[in-house]
Amino acid sequence: MKRQICALILIVLLLAGCAPASESVAPSFTEDSAGFANSMDMEQEGIMQSEPSVDGETFGQNGNASAVERIVIKNASLSIVVEDPASALSKISQMAENMGGFVVNSNLHKTYIENGVEVPAAEVSIRVPADQLTTALEQIKGMVENPESDIQNENVTGQDVTKDYTDLKSRLRNSEDAEAQLREIMASATKTEDVLSVFNRLTQVREEIEVLQGQINYYEESARLSSISVNIISTAAIQPLTIGGWEPVGVARDALQALINGLKFLANALIWILLFVAPILLLITVPILLIVRMFIRRKNQRKSKKEQPKSE
Repeated sequence: MKRQICALILIVLLLAGCAPASESVAPSFTEDSAGFANSMDMEQEGIMQSEPSVDGETFGQNGNASAVERIVIKNASLSIVVEDPASALSKISQMAENMGGFVVNSNLHKTYIENGVEVPAAEVSIRVPADQLTTALEQIKGMVENPESDIQNENVTGQDVTKDYTDLKSRLRNSEDAEAQLREIMASATKTEDVLSVFNRLTQVREEIEVLQGQINYYEESARLSSISVNIISTAAIQPLTIGGWEPVGVARDALQALINGLKFLANALIWILLFVAPILLLITVPILLIVRMFIRRKNQRKSKKEQPKSE
């Protein structure tokens, strides 16, 4: 019994002696943990602040652009029908210049319709600021008399090149950094072979920078200025078929037009045969017939000479 009481007293004394020690250790552990957590937070904030950016726009942790302005190349094409293609061509060119754009190419020519009448036609390609693309299209479509029939087709396309543009900018920065480092190495190089080796590599990096910069400039210019291609058709080229003042429509019109086209083809073929093919055939066949006739005559003469002695 005495042994059990002594054991209990010893346990109580041990617990009482350990309690102050645990209290003194706990605060130091807590402070260290808090300091470590604060340092981790500061490092995390530093990482967040040092994330890569493009043109001052920050990217997220996953590398995707969260606030980068989209780079979209917009182009358009349309066909319109007007009374005077030459006048419409001049107005479209002037409109592009007034908007701060320019004419890429233009072509005014003449064509022939089915009845053989010569009519004018034109094609023009312009570039206008992308933010005025809709306004430019509206002005071009405003040149026609009847939008429902005189605007034959209209097509507007857009190409998002943001990813490619961002990649080019990143590669350009890396190449520029490599160029700066190579220049430092070249400045400190003393051996001729080292200088030549660094110079060759520096030339390659400079070529890469120029190519990347050219591609970036192309994307920026294409996104800033939209292209519009316009096919200008004369009203006379699409006049409806008329027969004695009657304008057939639908299937009847198509059938009559096909019949007229077939008769025109046969007439044209006959004219070509009489005026072109027949004279050529005569020039070729007449000499051949004469040669064949002479050959037959000589053959008959030889045959007759051989038969004369036998008859005597």
